[in-house]
Amino acid sequence: MWILITVLMLNVWAIPADDVLSPNINILEELGKMEARMKSMEKEMELLRTKNEEQAKELKILYDTTTDTKIKMDELIKQNQAPKVAFSASLLTSFGPQSVGPFPNDFHTLIYKHVFLNTGNAYDADTGIFTAPVRGVYVFRVFSKAFGNPERAVTAGLFKNGQHIMSTHGHQQSGFISSSNGVSLLLEEGDKLKVNLYPGQWIFDNGEHHHSSFSGHLLFTM
Repeated sequence: MWILITVLMLNVWAIPADDVLSPNINILEELGKMEARMKSMEKEMELLRTKNEEQAKELKILYDTTTDTKIKMDELIKQNQAPKVAFSASLLTSFGPQSVGPFPNDFHTLIYKHVFLNTGNAYDADTGIFTAPVRGVYVFRVFSKAFGNPERAVTAGLFKNGQHIMSTHGHQQSGFISSSNGVSLLLEEGDKLKVNLYPGQWIFDNGEHHHSSFSGHLLFTM
């Protein structure tokens, strides 16, 4: 109110003395007009403040969305940059049936020579050993087949750094017998995996039909 009076007095001072005393000047009317203009300005300022708050909320939503999108893009880039590792191989490279084993005294590392796939070159077809190139979760599958025999079975185990993880096993008197097993493992870079045939056991393959195989792939890095 004091601001209005001050503005009004300034306006009054700007008017010649003769006009101030003129009956055409209605001070109360001018005061009312100025008060109305001030209220209109206050409403406009309040409207601007509300719009600014709404814009600030929209900017925050946009910022959060952009940040979330960037995080997802970084994850996709990281996944795309992660090495691609997958392999699959069977025992024999030549056609015709053949049994490997038995080896009576110790474990025998099976060398799967017929390589179907070796993306990332983590599997060595000369040694039968898979070496993890990065830390991550890997999936492995072992399929084993053999002739049925009353004296021996097909028992082949997956070993990590020399430690037994899981086995395939089957035993029957005659005919063919098959066994399979699989596992998911968290491996450190440099961990080595191979399939060992147990002492006194044997395993069968055919270079045409690939009955016995060893496969694995990287599921995701850690």
